[in-house]
Amino acid sequence: MALPDLIEIVPLSEPVRAEIRVPGSKSITNRALILAALSKGVTKLKGALWSEDTQIMVEALQKLGFSVTVELDPVELCNRTITVIGLGGRVPKGGTKRKPRELFVGNAGTAARFLAAFVCLGRGFYRLSGVSRMHERPQKPLFEAIREPTFLERFFSPFSLRTLGYSVESKNGKLPVTIHGDGRRPGAKCNVSIEESSQFASALLLCEKTGGWKVKILGDNSDESPYVAMTLKLIESFPKNGGTFKIEPDASSGSYFWAIGWLFPTPVNSPEQKTGGISRFDLGLYMQGKISKPKFFSVRVFGWPHSDWQIDQWFPVQLPKPPDFRGVTSRIHDMGDSIMTAITIAPFAKEACKFTDLGRLRVQETERVVALRTELTKCGAKVVEEGDTLTVWPSQLHGAEIETYSDHRMAMCFAVLGLKVPGVKIKNPACVKKTFPNFFQKLATPPPHGLGAEIWEIKDGQRTRMLSGEDLFAD
Repeated sequence: MALPDLIEIVPLSEPVRAEIRVPGSKSITNRALILAALSKGVTKLKGALWSEDTQIMVEALQKLGFSVTVELDPVELCNRTITVIGLGGRVPKGGTKRKPRELFVGNAGTAARFLAAFVCLGRGFYRLSGVSRMHERPQKPLFEAIREPTFLERFFSPFSLRTLGYSVESKNGKLPVTIHGDGRRPGAKCNVSIEESSQFASALLLCEKTGGWKVKILGDNSDESPYVAMTLKLIESFPKNGGTFKIEPDASSGSYFWAIGWLFPTPVNSPEQKTGGISRFDLGLYMQGKISKPKFFSVRVFGWPHSDWQIDQWFPVQLPKPPDFRGVTSRIHDMGDSIMTAITIAPFAKEACKFTDLGRLRVQETERVVALRTELTKCGAKVVEEGDTLTVWPSQLHGAEIETYSDHRMAMCFAVLGLKVPGVKIKNPACVKKTFPNFFQKLATPPPHGLGAEIWEIKDGQRTRMLSGEDLFAD
C-alpha cells in the first residue's frame, strides 16, 4: 500500500541509540551519470541513489540511446548499482525540428540543468519539459550561456562573444525549451551566473572538456560555491575510460538523523557521554573519519562521508553541545540544503538563531523560506523573515497539520520535529520519493538500524492504523 495522504509522527519518549544508513548522494549520483555517459567504456556506479530524481536522469539517458542497466544494492533499499556504457562524448538520438526528442525532467533541477547542456553535444533537436513547478524555476542564465548570439552581437562585438552558439527556443527563459544540439564547439566561450543556482555552472562544467568549451563563472563568491567545488572535484576523480565509482551517502539526507540525535542527546551519565558533551575538535575528527564515534549524539549516520565534497558533511559540527547553535548560519558558507533541518530545530536552541543567504531556497521545489516560516509559525515558533534571512527564537511548540508543498525536505524536516513535539501531522508524506523513498521506514524500523517511532495514518482527524513496512515506502 502507498503512504496515506496524512500521517502523524508520535514523539520518542527517550533517546534511541541507533546508527542509520542513508542512501547515496543525489547531487553526486546525477553528476556521475552525466560523466559516465560522456566517458569511454563501461562505468559502474556503486551506492547510487535510486529515487525519483535519479530515475528521471536514468530514463532520460536511456531515451537518448545510452545503455544503462540497474541492479539492486545488497545493503541499502534505495541504492542501486548503475552501469553505463559511455560513448566517448557522443550523444545519440536527436529528433527533428518538427518532432524533437522529448525528455521529461519532472521537478528535478539537476536533470533539467545538466541535460540542457548535455544535449548540446548531440545532433538534432531536443525538447525538455517537466512538471508545472519546474516550469516556474529559473533557467535563463544557463540558456543565455548556451544560446546563439544575436545578429547585433555578431555585428558589433564578434571578438567578445560569450555564448556557446547553440539554438535555444524558450518563450520566457524557463522550461519547456527546445535545444538544437550541434556537437562539439572547440574554443567556444561563455559566461554563466550562479546567483540563482550553482547548477547552471555545474551543467556546463560537466560537459566543458568534451565540448571544447571555456566556461567563466559569474556571481558573488563564485570561487567558493560548494556545489561548483563538488562538480570540479568529481570531474577530477571520475574514471575517464570506464571503471568503478563509489557514491558516498547523501549528507543532506543524513542531517535529519543528526538533528534527531541532537534533540535527544545521550544522557550525561551514560558510558558514551563525556562530561560537558563532545568537543568540536572530537566531532571534527569524526567528520574526517579519524575517530569512530561522536559522544553526545544518540543517533548517528553509518558511513558518514569525509571526502569534503558535500558541504552538508559538516552539518553535525554546526550543532555543538545542545541546546546551542553558533548564532548565525549561512546557506552559502556553512550549510547546503541541510540548513532547512537546522531552521526547523532552532526553536529548541538556547538563544535566537539567525539563518542568512537563503535566496536560493526561494526558487527550489517550493518557496522554501516562506514555507519554513509559515509552518514553524503554525507550530508556535517565533520566526521573523527579513530579506533572505530568517531569525528563529526559542519557542514552546505544539502540534499542527503541516503543509509540505510537495517538497521532500519540508516533509522530512517536520517529521523530525514530530519526534519531539506531540501532534505533528504531515500532509502528502509520499513527496519524500524525490530523494529518500524509505525515509519513513527508517523512522519506524526498530533500533539500532532505525528509531522505532510510531507513525499513524490519520483520517477524519483520527488515528486509524499504525503504519509499518511497505505502508511507509514512498512510490
